[in-house]
Amino acid sequence: MPEIMITGSAGRLEGRYKHSKIAGAPIALILHPNPQRGGTMNNKIAYSLFQTFAEKGFSTLRFNFRGVGRSQGEFSHGEGELSDAASALDWLQSINPNASGVWVGGFSFGAWIGMQLLMRRPEIRGYVSISPPANIYDFNFLAPCPNEGLIIQGDTDQVVNIESVNKLVEKLRIQRGVNGVEYHVIKGAGHFFNNDGESEKLISHVGTYLNRLLTARKAAA
Repeated sequence: MPEIMITGSAGRLEGRYKHSKIAGAPIALILHPNPQRGGTMNNKIAYSLFQTFAEKGFSTLRFNFRGVGRSQGEFSHGEGELSDAASALDWLQSINPNASGVWVGGFSFGAWIGMQLLMRRPEIRGYVSISPPANIYDFNFLAPCPNEGLIIQGDTDQVVNIESVNKLVEKLRIQRGVNGVEYHVIKGAGHFFNNDGESEKLISHVGTYLNRLLTARKAAA
């Protein structure tokens, strides 16, 4: 899994990239949780998202936001991190010019950044958002959300309360229709899905969703 360096607006961004062996494979960008709370591209959930997309045949990139690990710069409370994500997506697209689709996956703070990114980049087809922090950050920029996607939340999350995510999902379903947003609640799971079997359930939902998506697209091709 090669280490790569990407040129961002605040300096170099450290990343890890896995290239698909499938010609014209779709691409996926994975975004990690809040750096001020210890979030890095090696976070367990972010890493698991990276692995799952890669296993499904996506060319997949995860990277450290500015000021994390070997990435240059300082934390910018979202604005700079959104710029970092855009730079990372530019790099990913530059080496996959014939990609059949573009996806973004994020956990917590990374889910917030990812959903902002898809509003600015019309080539993004969909998203996977784990524990989107709707009680911490404003999601009103989704007006309306242009994409279908998957949201997963734990019902005992101590950081992101489930009521705020339920409201976000309801809003998105009004915009996109009930089938436009797949939503799974993992019972007993906290913010980091640390209890036995919780992260496995999360990744199972992601894998099943991607399988269904890819099968449907092949059938439509």
